[in-house]
Amino acid sequence: MAADSGRRIVSGMRPTGALHLGHYHGAIKNWLQLQTEAECFFFVADWHALTTHYEDPAHIGADTRAMVIDWLACGLSPSLSTIFIQSQVPEHAQLHVLLSMITPLSWLERVPTYKDQIQRLHHLDLATYGFLGYPLLQTADIVIYQATHVPVGEDQVAHVELSREVVRRFNHLYGREADLEAKAAEALGRLGRRTARLYEGLRRRYQEHGEEQAWTEIQEILEEQQHLTMLDRERLLANFEGRGRRILVEPEALVTEQSRLPGLDGQKMSKSYGNTIALREHPDSITQKVRTMPTDPARVHRSDPGEPTKCPVYALHRVYSAPSQLAWVEQGCRQAGIGCLECKKPVIEAIIAQLKPIQERIVELEAEPSFVNATLTQGAEQARDIARDTLDEVNEVLGLSHRWP
Repeated sequence: MAADSGRRIVSGMRPTGALHLGHYHGAIKNWLQLQTEAECFFFVADWHALTTHYEDPAHIGADTRAMVIDWLACGLSPSLSTIFIQSQVPEHAQLHVLLSMITPLSWLERVPTYKDQIQRLHHLDLATYGFLGYPLLQTADIVIYQATHVPVGEDQVAHVELSREVVRRFNHLYGREADLEAKAAEALGRLGRRTARLYEGLRRRYQEHGEEQAWTEIQEILEEQQHLTMLDRERLLANFEGRGRRILVEPEALVTEQSRLPGLDGQKMSKSYGNTIALREHPDSITQKVRTMPTDPARVHRSDPGEPTKCPVYALHRVYSAPSQLAWVEQGCRQAGIGCLECKKPVIEAIIAQLKPIQERIVELEAEPSFVNATLTQGAEQARDIARDTLDEVNEVLGLSHRWP
């Protein structure tokens, strides 16, 4: 099991084509670390794929399965993380609809990536609510699991901030529970006299003297109460702090270091730029792609000195090479001591060596469909257990539980 850090992480990827080294260095390596440190939920965002590829959904199914296999081959583990497909947890869509009822249209229109993507993807018809509302679907993806953190790059921070605003608005509208004190007292009574006395003492220290340490201590104490439901924990914390009940958790952006891995042309590695090396790329194809990469234009002849910082191959060396080899590249390029093909050779070898065990595991997983199926079935069940709890609570405060005596 992953370490219990009190953090719950949610992240996903759209199945819009083959995964490549940019995905691996930009997200998956970070996920591998996070799954050992926190409770993690990783999902294939197949509904999100429809926001830009709704006219041609034929490949979404195959891309979804290939993505899961690639994740597992890279080291994501169903014993450490919850791995599932978004559309197999319909609570995401249900919460999306409910959040759309309270979200001002202007909030969606001001998301920085909205106009930028419309311009960049001008060849696609993006005049749909699905595209405008996809940041709100992302919000539902996150808060349905009461996630505390979302790993994102700098360009996605605005989406997490939108999620935080929506959560704040929702909690402000519906988090004022009239009988909070009575329900908190009931929950406190189930903790035992010693814990109840400790709770009351810490609450006085916090409310009367503003001791932040008391807030930290009570959070730790309540986290240790295994039999305490999430709802009762929230009521006790709300009563402790003297506020309304928090129904949805405000997620925090966990800004990850941007991948330094460039594409074959020096730009960001992206399928839309045609400059990728896929995780499933054959070694011969890798060799050919790297051998034909552009280099410093000043090196017209083998004897011409160059500047490595102007060469995309050097950027790959910075990811794959040890300091001693980097020094060899820098000196050899600037003094024309090595040729460009000679410089590319260790990068080719390093990429092939990195992908070899991943590709071998992909072959094994392709031959074990039952394991992949079980991973996705188990993941969807685990995800739905938590998602249902959140949705039940949301429906309750919205008057949609519809339970009659």
